[in-house]
Amino acid sequence: MNLPIDITKTHVVHQWKHDRPLIACRISPDGQQAVSTSEDSSLQLWRIPGGEKTVLKGHESWVHALCYSPDSQQLVSGGCEGSLMWWAVRADAPSLLRKSDAHSGWIRGVAISPDGSTLASVGNDMLVKLWSTASGEKIAEWGGHERHIYSVEFHPSGNQLITGDLLGKVHVWNVADRKLERTIEATPLYTENKGQQAEYGGVRSLAYHAERKELIAGGTHKATNPFGAVHEPLILRFGWDDGVLRKSHACEGIPGGLVWRVQWLKDGTAVGVSGGSTGGLLLFFNDSQEKEIHRFKLPSLARDMDIHLESNMVATAHFDSHLRISVMNA
Repeated sequence: MNLPIDITKTHVVHQWKHDRPLIACRISPDGQQAVSTSEDSSLQLWRIPGGEKTVLKGHESWVHALCYSPDSQQLVSGGCEGSLMWWAVRADAPSLLRKSDAHSGWIRGVAISPDGSTLASVGNDMLVKLWSTASGEKIAEWGGHERHIYSVEFHPSGNQLITGDLLGKVHVWNVADRKLERTIEATPLYTENKGQQAEYGGVRSLAYHAERKELIAGGTHKATNPFGAVHEPLILRFGWDDGVLRKSHACEGIPGGLVWRVQWLKDGTAVGVSGGSTGGLLLFFNDSQEKEIHRFKLPSLARDMDIHLESNMVATAHFDSHLRISVMNA
């Protein structure tokens, strides 16, 4: 059921606390469960709406990458130690199905194809890898990025894979032959700070809107002091067919913010979660202006978010160890 959305009435309805600061989160496609990860290297499954928690252990480091299967029966997590783990999350006792030593170093992103058959993973080893979700066997791997790959998404057709890296390069790949079809330049998300000898920013998140044929990329810019967390959130909106930048969605008054994830509402509103020294914010943008049309201040610094469109729920993972569920209506 699709409920009407009123972003100006966004408010927190549930707050569930873990033992350590949280890192990432997702809502299951059926809206009955949420998952978060924390600095104790565990995953937490939360039942919606009651908030009952089940802790899953197995990773040896922090987990930044998460995705559910389309039927909500399985969950895939990617850890900074380079392991992919497949979990059965709808059984009476959720359990680990399989583990793969997938990447050298951090796994930054995972995505499952629309038909649920294929998993894509990317990370600091600058490799893109495809896996069978049924067996966990590796289907293919290839390079092509010059820096760490931060984000990965399947095109809704399942025929193309979209990846974004530290340099602000967004590559569009043909899934069948793994050939690079084109590159979209999101370079405003990249900063080279020569004084600090640091490269900073990157395409932290990607989201595609099928009806509008638009792609959004989220991250940060104006990184005048990356090590001091002085940088501002930025979302770039591109036309898919021509790759042309249509809007640069910047925000005023957020000197310590970074857009960790971007998503779409069905009407074409782009949503980003910003977290940093300025705190946690949900930022909403339309296609007619560069500045946000609404800003919702979260109770604590946020590191990730996920939206369940059918129920208007937004999950956010916070440094104060809380998973928060907000709704975008009265």
